[in-house]
Amino acid sequence: MAVVVFYEKAGCGTNARQKRILEAAGHTVVARNLLTERWTAERLRGFFGDTDPAAWFNAAAPRVKSGDIDPERMDAATALTLMLAEPLLIRRPLLEVDEQRAFGFDGALIRELLGTERADVQGCGRPVTSPPCPDPNHPSEPGHR
Repeated sequence: MAVVVFYEKAGCGTNARQKRILEAAGHTVVARNLLTERWTAERLRGFFGDTDPAAWFNAAAPRVKSGDIDPERMDAATALTLMLAEPLLIRRPLLEVDEQRAFGFDGALIRELLGTERADVQGCGRPVTSPPCPDPNHPSEPGHR
C-alpha cells in the first residue's frame, strides 16, 4: 500500500470522502492544506503533467464560477501566476505518491491506487442550492472551520 500526500482544502466534505476512500483501500493518507502550502510555479506545475491549463482550475472556485476567470483562455504561465496568488483556484486534490504527482480524483494515479474509476467523488458533493463552503480567507464567516 502507498503513502499518499493529499493536498486538500481543509473542511471540504468532498476531500474528506476522498481521503476515506483511499484509507479504506489500505493507503496511508498524509493530509496537507493546499491553501497554506508554500507553492512555487515549478513545484505546482509538476502536478499537471501535459494536460491543458483549463483542466488545472477548480470549476467551483468563486472567480471561475462568476466568469471573472475563464480557464479556457489561459496559458500555463498565466494559470500558474493566478494559482500562486489564489490557491483556491487549483483543482484539488493534489496528490503525491512516491515520485508520481497528479491533480483531481479521477486520473490514472487514482485508478492505480484504487483499481477502478472513481469519478463519482471528483466534484463537489454539496447540492447546488446549498450555500458555498466557508471562505478560508475569512475566519469570521459562519461555519468556518
